[in-house]
Amino acid sequence: MTTNDHSTSFPSKKISWKGTTLLLVFGVIFIASTLRMPLTVVGPIISFIREDLGISNVLAGFLTTIPLLAFAVISPFAPVVARKLGLELTLFLSTFLLALGIVLRSLGTTELLLLGTVLIGVAISFGNVLIPGLLKLKFPYHVGLLMAFFTMSMNFTAGLGAGISYPIANSSLGWQGALSIALILVLITILIWIPQLKSNKPEPVTTSKKTSTPLWKSPVTWAVTGAMGLQSLLFYTTAAWIPEIYIAQGLAPDKAGWMFSIMQFSQVPMALAVPIIAGKMTSQRPLVLMFTSFYLVGFVGVVMEWTSLGVLWMVLLGLAGGSSFALAMMFFTLRTRTAFEAADLSGFAQSLGYLFAAIGPILFGYLHDLFGGWNIAGWLFVVVAMLLFFCSMRASKDEYVH
Repeated sequence: MTTNDHSTSFPSKKISWKGTTLLLVFGVIFIASTLRMPLTVVGPIISFIREDLGISNVLAGFLTTIPLLAFAVISPFAPVVARKLGLELTLFLSTFLLALGIVLRSLGTTELLLLGTVLIGVAISFGNVLIPGLLKLKFPYHVGLLMAFFTMSMNFTAGLGAGISYPIANSSLGWQGALSIALILVLITILIWIPQLKSNKPEPVTTSKKTSTPLWKSPVTWAVTGAMGLQSLLFYTTAAWIPEIYIAQGLAPDKAGWMFSIMQFSQVPMALAVPIIAGKMTSQRPLVLMFTSFYLVGFVGVVMEWTSLGVLWMVLLGLAGGSSFALAMMFFTLRTRTAFEAADLSGFAQSLGYLFAAIGPILFGYLHDLFGGWNIAGWLFVVVAMLLFFCSMRASKDEYVH
């Protein structure tokens, strides 16, 4: 990050863990806690929703796909809105929108379920896109550390949501109560983020001028976009269908929900470690080799129905998912020079990446209905993991988008 990139209150090479800096760090952590939990609560309770509302597997898969489509549509516009309204205010308003979406989704009708899911996707898009640029702007010398906090919080609460949604849905609160549980974190986030509004300014993330070279012309951009899209496809497809796959293999529904939760919690150590490690490496290819190995072994174990070792497969997939997601997010800062470029690359890669990822949950549901089982769909996990390997290897090369 250049010295003329943008004036900030946090330019020091040392982080002062007090005052406004500490409040910002906690604000980022709590925003992260709301970006996946509203989505991971759905997978373990799809059967409740499907049976109560009488919807098909394809439409049930669409509940996971709608947010991805929203990410694809909204992501390119998030930096534009932030420059007009200010980063802090934009994130604050998006959290309010997230709260509204969660409430509407939990009211118990198919129409409001879909509308609320759309609003949730729109709201989460802003946090997804703007946080990497915010961290590069506020903490230019500590992006890896702060990104580690961000991804760790996101993955921990994602796992928590996956684990508790089935017991809640199976209680007197029903699936509506399970879908609304994330509202608690969202309301806390709104309160914690209020102090950040004092420093809000409706101005560009950076005063640097854009390069004349279009972002889409860089091969680095497409490699980062591929890595983002493919790891997202794996995450959201497993979030939607891994519990159902294990139920089909004979596991009790509550245990199947916790299997996915184990996978999510297993992402936490990698989500914490990988950004810090990646930021210190010239090339991140050793990390790519590591998570690809974990993906392949884990998915083969699931597809072969070696259910007795299911916990092992979930741990391996969790380690792989935490690593690939954290690295994909780090690429936005590693492959750019300024906060402005990071926000632009983030918006571009997440837009196209999530559009591609949106295929996953619906395609897997369709293949299940077409072939009457999960075997064919399951092998698709292996194919996607290999495609992710090639894109991530290219994105790990030490070069910038411009």
